[in-house]
Amino acid sequence: MFVESKNQGLDHLEFDENSINHKISVMFDLLSELHGSEQLVLKAGKLNALDLMDSNKISERLTALARLVYDDPTINKEYTESEFDAVVNDLENNIAYMLAKHAVEKELEAKVAALMQERHQEYLQEIQAEVIKQELGADNAQTLKKYAELEMLEAKQLSASAVDLMRPSDLSQIVGQKNALTALLSKLSSPFPQHIIIYGPPGVGKTTAARLALDYAKTRPYTPFEEDAPFVEVDGTTLRWDPREITNPLLGSVHDPIYQGARRDLADGAIPEPKLGLVTKAHGGVLFIDEIGELDPLLQNKLLKVLEDKRVMFDSAYFDPDDPRVPKWIKKLFTDGAPADFILIGATTRDPTEINPALRSRCAEIFFEPLSEKDIEDIVAAAAQRLDINLDPQLCKMIAQYTIEGRQAVRLLADAYSAALFRGYEAGSSMTEVTITKEDLMAVINGARLMPMNYIKASSKFEVGRTFGLGVSGFLGSVLEIEAVAFPAAQADKGIVRFNDTAGSMAKDSVFNAASVFRLLTGEELNSYDLHVNIIGGGNIDGPSAGTAILLAIYSAVKQVPLPQDVAITGEISLQGKIKPVGGIPEKIYGAKRAGMRRVFIPADNLDAAANIDYGIEIVGVADVEELLEQLFSHTASEREVG
Repeated sequence: MFVESKNQGLDHLEFDENSINHKISVMFDLLSELHGSEQLVLKAGKLNALDLMDSNKISERLTALARLVYDDPTINKEYTESEFDAVVNDLENNIAYMLAKHAVEKELEAKVAALMQERHQEYLQEIQAEVIKQELGADNAQTLKKYAELEMLEAKQLSASAVDLMRPSDLSQIVGQKNALTALLSKLSSPFPQHIIIYGPPGVGKTTAARLALDYAKTRPYTPFEEDAPFVEVDGTTLRWDPREITNPLLGSVHDPIYQGARRDLADGAIPEPKLGLVTKAHGGVLFIDEIGELDPLLQNKLLKVLEDKRVMFDSAYFDPDDPRVPKWIKKLFTDGAPADFILIGATTRDPTEINPALRSRCAEIFFEPLSEKDIEDIVAAAAQRLDINLDPQLCKMIAQYTIEGRQAVRLLADAYSAALFRGYEAGSSMTEVTITKEDLMAVINGARLMPMNYIKASSKFEVGRTFGLGVSGFLGSVLEIEAVAFPAAQADKGIVRFNDTAGSMAKDSVFNAASVFRLLTGEELNSYDLHVNIIGGGNIDGPSAGTAILLAIYSAVKQVPLPQDVAITGEISLQGKIKPVGGIPEKIYGAKRAGMRRVFIPADNLDAAANIDYGIEIVGVADVEELLEQLFSHTASEREVG
């Protein structure tokens, strides 16, 4: 009885499978009648459904049907047996709708044909009118009125913005980037110019330098750039494209008549029309992509292919090289591709590790430095001169205290200028000469809710268990305030070490390394103490560079040795007490300077990275902990003031 029941179940299952296969075959036949067999094959090839149509698996045949019905090549779902009936019903409903629509269209076409037959004379008159219109032109009273309105709008325009007026128009006007500009110009102004990626914080001149660099290169006789070499600029944050290559403004795309249509003379013959992209427009010149780090990763890979081939290839299932109706220029684009020999310059505020490694390997990398206070003051003074306004030098220093971006500094000046102009007009004073006061600037700063950028943490005092490490975030250095406190263990030889978890696992590892090095230096066990180490501010430290500073804080807390509060330290600590090199040295020194530090200790192996840095701060290289302690405690006890 059990076997019989089981066999009956299998027969029922086989019957359902045959039924579904039959329904699928019927639906394929209906689609073939609807589109025509040849067109259905073309469409299936376009949607990558040909192999699925010939499959023996119901799930794959349903996937092919779904792609054809919904016109979507991205459908890749594997349907389970429990879903077969629902999917088949849904497809049947959609095909029924398509057939009904087709029937209505045929009925309408028949009615249109009948009406055309009845109104043949009227259509002849309309054709005559159309011919006359073509002879006279496409314009009439309404279109000419619209054209006149556009011309009136063109005649009205606001004056250039203050930011545009104050933007550098020459490379010599870019402040604080001497080394970076030299590197940029030398790499571009060469018989063999290189692709370039510019890194740096916002508002330091990356985009302006890229715009002016090509003009500089054109003046050199040994560069390959001609006088009319194009400079094509695009913003990576707004550059959007379609993965199915329906549209791609960067590389170019093909307008297939079945999807997007084309020009009428091409659409009538179903001829695909290639649309050239920005890479071809930049041929022989420079393609500048601002914020290249925001570019879609897949699009970055496609851009790499173009950089290697110096050519963009087009493809379309509708292109027939033997079709005599295809224009020569379209045939050439499909057979040979479009030229795209250009130099890529990308600018980004992202870290180099966030950029596609393959793209980085093909580009020279240039780093723009953060602007110092003196740089900001020079930028503001030069902008005031271009605006032809009177400006107290003290106001330049005030602006430098509230921003480290050249763009924002200029914007603050422009806003203060507007405030002074408004104040003067309301007071009835002459508008021939505008003077910006401290009150005008403070009104702008307060209205923008700005806070001073310089948080002076350094002092001339000495404190126990408190020191300063250095970190980097977004090409800007910052000071890490590290403190430690030690107590005799609550239980003998069972001391504990506490550390704030928000600082991250790498910082916690640095604490344990520092504890081992402390024992190596002093011979003492930290389990005799209850030790608490804290990173003030609660930030996450993604790296080992705070290890040396943590060791100093622990050493000071346990030994009760006061530390100078105008010194910052960076470097990874090894278990042998060696101070290992770390990254971001220029940015860290910049952050130490803005925090008021007098001296910075860095790994000896990093001294080359600080060779060309002139921030007015003493830089000392140390190789191990013993050398650091000797340098740090070389001051006499009388010079130390315990805070």
